[in-house]
Amino acid sequence: MSCPVAPKLDFGGTTPYEDYVHASVLHSLQKQASDDPREMSFLVITQVMELYFGLLCFEWRQAQIELRDDDLRAAVRTLRRSELHMQALNAAWRPIARMTPAEFNSFRDALGEGSGFQSGRYRELEFLLGEKSRSMLVPHRAVPRQHDALEALLHEPGLYDDVLAALARHGLAVPKEVLDRDVSAPYEPHPEVEAMWAGIYRSDDRDLLELGEALTDVAEEFTRWRHDHLLATRRAMGAKTGTGGSAGVAWLEKRAVRSIFPELWTARSYV
Repeated sequence: MSCPVAPKLDFGGTTPYEDYVHASVLHSLQKQASDDPREMSFLVITQVMELYFGLLCFEWRQAQIELRDDDLRAAVRTLRRSELHMQALNAAWRPIARMTPAEFNSFRDALGEGSGFQSGRYRELEFLLGEKSRSMLVPHRAVPRQHDALEALLHEPGLYDDVLAALARHGLAVPKEVLDRDVSAPYEPHPEVEAMWAGIYRSDDRDLLELGEALTDVAEEFTRWRHDHLLATRRAMGAKTGTGGSAGVAWLEKRAVRSIFPELWTARSYV
């Protein structure tokens, strides 16, 4: 009878885990600007959110590659995976949302003019979802590499643009003016695209139906992200001016009502 092999314990100054994950680097990035212990929770959660922003951008770019290859099933799998990432991202609001105004104020001044509004990865995420706006490049001018990357992305098709192009190649009636639109502008709903999605939902084409549902799930989770952000901010600071000088809750309320992939929602009224 063979004896169980003990795990290797000595790796000579490092470990394969450290070499792969770079955990020591990650744990060196939390630098409090105040003495309040609650700030560490806020700082770590914010950094986790940033990592998820980057992961979601990676996944949606992968979905774009698969859509351009007309591999709709692979794109659906990628979108479904990103939905799970978004659920984890949204859960990160819970500890922040439980802070009382006094607890948040105890370290708020340490943020200075810092705000999630200035996140380049979050802006990339919005652009990929079709929330394009040239004015939203302004906060990133101070970081030229970030600004240039976002300006390039402004002129590239978003995820939904690639979806509609793939559906057109699949033989569906996507209007030419939608396919040839200025992709640097925010996406505007079109009645013929709405009718196309209604037709998909009335059909028995499982691949197209699954694509529609995967996109709807992404849109729903992103809407939930915005709503949870709004509630966490309202609970922690009421109607005060935002940390970056924005209108705070009023700004978030305006953003929260915007629809992602709009025809996927309105088409359901005609099925």
